[in-house]
Amino acid sequence: MTPTISKNKNFYCIGLSYLKADATMRGMFSLTPENKEALLTQARSEGFEELLVISTCNRTELYGYADHPFQLIQLLCEYSKGSVDDFQKVGYVNKGKEAVQHLFEVGTGLNSQILGDFEIIGQMKQAFALSRDKGLANAFLERLMNSVINASKRIKNETVLSSGAASVSFTAVQYIMQNVEEVSQKNILLFGVGKIGRNTCENLIKHTQNKHITLINRTREKAEQVAGKFNVIVKDFTDLSAEIAQTDVLVVATGASVPTVYKEFIPTDRPILILDLSIPKNVDEQVKTLPNVTLIHMDELSKRKDEALERRKEAIPQALQIIDEVKEEFLHWLDNRKFAPTIKALKAKLEALKEAELDFHRKKIDNFNEQQAEMLANRIIQKITTQFVNHLKDTSSLEESISWLQEVFQLEED
Repeated sequence: MTPTISKNKNFYCIGLSYLKADATMRGMFSLTPENKEALLTQARSEGFEELLVISTCNRTELYGYADHPFQLIQLLCEYSKGSVDDFQKVGYVNKGKEAVQHLFEVGTGLNSQILGDFEIIGQMKQAFALSRDKGLANAFLERLMNSVINASKRIKNETVLSSGAASVSFTAVQYIMQNVEEVSQKNILLFGVGKIGRNTCENLIKHTQNKHITLINRTREKAEQVAGKFNVIVKDFTDLSAEIAQTDVLVVATGASVPTVYKEFIPTDRPILILDLSIPKNVDEQVKTLPNVTLIHMDELSKRKDEALERRKEAIPQALQIIDEVKEEFLHWLDNRKFAPTIKALKAKLEALKEAELDFHRKKIDNFNEQQAEMLANRIIQKITTQFVNHLKDTSSLEESISWLQEVFQLEED
């Protein structure tokens, strides 16, 4: 069944991801928080009733009902730096069941750049909260999101898909540990304390035992909040160049729309490892040309296979089975929701017929046992509606059956 809310609209997912779009292209289509809000506001003004906007390092996607997917593509291009031509080269469109399946696979980490990365479900929850605040999350989207969250929890608890942490932040720390000697004694500078930055900081402390970690953020207060939690050093944004000059490892997780680190900042008299965990890239490409500099972007990190990821692959069939189970419940709810107004109208029609007949016999028959007649009529109505409900649940031609019922009984739905 293709989920629809009217005869003219279908549920679509349009977007692009790491699978086909490189970091530069993903950066062009990434949406700032302000642009997400503006996009949703615009969508509401254009008559969209439900819309979910996800924009992360690895993907930008829109989920919603539309007459045509181009309406969603147009919205994305209007509020990002991407063009329709670029989207046609790297983007994808899923419709109906395929869009629902895609959302499940994204939300459970099956479609993540690092298999089993569960950071995405938190980002999806935030996206849904924003849609709800903007009045673009009705019953369908809320039920769908709750189903995806349920599947995510089950997969996390019942499989090894998330075992041996392999998020972007952990993979970055793993790379540092494997490529930097005596890492616990090195100076490490973390620039940017968003979600990936915070997670990287936590993993650095947990796995490297390093006591020389410095945080810098444009907003010092945010850096101090993280520093208080992890007991690390905080420096002002104005100290960035000076701190880079004496660091051995630089982790950039600023999430800006333009580069924040240029080659003029980088010392060349000794080795320095730079990890750019931002989309779009926040370390200028010219940095690669400098001597003694190793620049690694998150795309390169994600390609590195480890034992944890291999184990996770073995859990894919079990995860897909869980998705099928939860998705089946959702689609069953959707089917019931679709024919519920028809059944309600049918009951109302039968009730009206019952009242008319009771009134007729009340006038024609002396000592008419109205109570017994009404009880009998109610049982017949219940049996008739149950028969129709069972048929609508099992039929492969739901639209035709609903249309037939509406025509035969001349139903008027609310």
